[in-house]
Amino acid sequence: MSDISPAISRFSDLANPTRFLAFSARLIPWLAVISAVLFAIGLYLSFTTSGDYQQGDTVRIMYIHVPAAWLSMMCYTIMSMSAIGTLVWRHPLADVAGKTAAPLGAAFTLIALVTGSLWGKPMWGTYWVWDARLTSVFILFLMYLGLIALNRAMDDPSKAARVASILTLVGFINIPIIKFSVDWWNTLHQSESIMRMDGPAIDAEFLRPLFIMALAFTLLFFTLHLMAIRNEIWRRRIAAQRRIAARMASREE
Repeated sequence: MSDISPAISRFSDLANPTRFLAFSARLIPWLAVISAVLFAIGLYLSFTTSGDYQQGDTVRIMYIHVPAAWLSMMCYTIMSMSAIGTLVWRHPLADVAGKTAAPLGAAFTLIALVTGSLWGKPMWGTYWVWDARLTSVFILFLMYLGLIALNRAMDDPSKAARVASILTLVGFINIPIIKFSVDWWNTLHQSESIMRMDGPAIDAEFLRPLFIMALAFTLLFFTLHLMAIRNEIWRRRIAAQRRIAARMASREE
């Protein structure tokens, strides 16, 4: 227990924005370099593997589509955890983490939708069908846009944080729907082929670059997210200083 307590204490110290800024400044370059290396390896393997016997070279879209789809759900899960931190524990950085994750989640969801449509055209004969998986992912994209608009529309940051947190938690119901839609309903979208009880249904030749690309995308997300959190912290500090300066100027008048 004594070994765990210092680790928890160090983790809780990151709730302090100043400590977080110092920690993230050291971590971001490492994440960026590792992400770039993994992208180089993953892209090389993605273009050097042979095409699928049924899908041909269009299977290579999978190396972008699957990681983007995974991150679209992971990002919203992080936002939901941040929402709990905002509403329950009032964590100093929870609101910042949730707010800055929304644009990244929207971007990855859009990538998943576009690449999925490009992949679906030769497989299904159409770019889009309103099946359960595609529709629920499209709803997720609209939810991201709605949360982004909400945060920008409300002038009171604390009130915007509370409202956005509540809506984020309500919208989390869509994440398991996306995940299990192919099991619950009969859709054109293929069933789960990686996270299966009996093992992946994808050949190792395709699975290796897919895992590398998924890890590269994940590290890219954390790199961009940390950078966005830092920018938001500095933006709020500058805004606070401007408010203080404005109040002092009004008192002098």
